Amino acid sequence: MTADDPDATPAGTDPAERPFSLVIGVTPSPAERLRLTELLDGVAPLLLVADLDELRELITPGADAQPEPAPHNRPDNALVIDAARSLARFADREIALTRLERDLLTCLTTEPVRVWSYAELHRAVWRDTPTRHRADVQSLVKRLRRKLDELGTGVTIVAVRGVGLRLTDHRRPRVRGG
Repeated sequence: MTADDPDATPAGTDPAERPFSLVIGVTPSPAERLRLTELLDGVAPLLLVADLDELRELITPGADAQPEPAPHNRPDNALVIDAARSLARFADREIALTRLERDLLTCLTTEPVRVWSYAELHRAVWRDTPTRHRADVQSLVKRLRRKLDELGTGVTIVAVRGVGLRLTDHRRPRVRGG
């Protein structure tokens, strides 16, 4: 580490353990959220919400939330995406996913709090330049919501008006396989 290199880390320090900045934007205007996204792209992780209630919901547990049981007593109620077998599993239930459904769900779970634009999701799932990206993604989301509901996970995909889509469950679902 040198004085000239502010990004250098001392020997033995993992960069993932260092604190990082998170920019939080609160504005009800979809146009303003898009403008902030463009202005702050690449500056730091960005969380945009419509109001303070939405922000509180994202960063604080509910007032009526029960403390989590100890890990050895906790039921396995995590949503598990088995990418190798194209399955989603919750508790003792599982459901088959198409390749597109699996890729969309895997994409959304990599950063569960992040709001993904329709174009980003289209590129990640279809791996090409979007043409009718919004309709394609909306159709896929509709089918995936139905399957998640059938599993009884409580996890769903919500639209953030004027921005894109995100998961409502903020636990980090496990992804196995590849």
